[in-house]
This record gives sequence, C-alpha cells and structure tokens, in this order.
Amino acid sequence: MGFFSRIFGKDKPDNASSKVKRGVAKAASTSTKSDSTKSEDIPDYKIGVDGDFDESGLAKRVALAFDEDNQLDDIDTLWVAQLSGTVVLKGQVPSQDILDKMVSVARDVDGTDAVDTGQVEVG
Repeated sequence: MGFFSRIFGKDKPDNASSKVKRGVAKAASTSTKSDSTKSEDIPDYKIGVDGDFDESGLAKRVALAFDEDNQLDDIDTLWVAQLSGTVVLKGQVPSQDILDKMVSVARDVDGTDAVDTGQVEVG
C-alpha cells in the first residue's frame, strides 16, 4: 500500500499529479471575473492532486511524489501532513539517507516552503 492510499484512505485519482495543475481549478470556475480571480488566488499548498482546491493538497501531492519514487514507496512507518506551506513528516524511517531523500522530494513539490522533520525518528 502506498503513501497516498495509506494516509488518505482512498485510491489516487486517475488524473492525479504531484505537480500543480493551475488551469484545472480556473477552468472549473464560472466565467465571471470574480470567480476567475478567486481560482488564481488559491495558494499552491491548497491545490490538490487533481488541480482543484484541497485543504490538504500539498500533503496529498507530497504523498503522491513519495509513491512515484521507487526508493520511498514502501516505507509504511512515516506519515505526511501539512501546516500551510510546511510539509510535516511524522514517524520513523530506516536511515538518515532515506530521510534526506524524502526531504529532497518534498521540497521539490510545488507549494512547499519548508519541511519539518522534528517528529521523525531515524533507525
């Protein structure tokens, strides 16, 4: 079981991406100017895997990015959360090298301002 389904309790959507899809949220809105402006004002950390608004969008896209990396997709002792643009990792990882890789992958996800590893145990 991958990060996405383990943490969020559902299969990832067919159109899921760890990259921000800006055009989807805008296209889903009505054509009035105020609605279009609102969709453009959605911060990257609140855009989900399908491009729509999602309060946990960043955490979901990071979990998806972990699933897409063969070195990380089988670690079932770590959880991903978010506080605004900060990715919060919690749990245990087998080595510092794996944690460093996870931090690197998380930082590369659009909308990530910081990665908090204060709740991760190594070993």
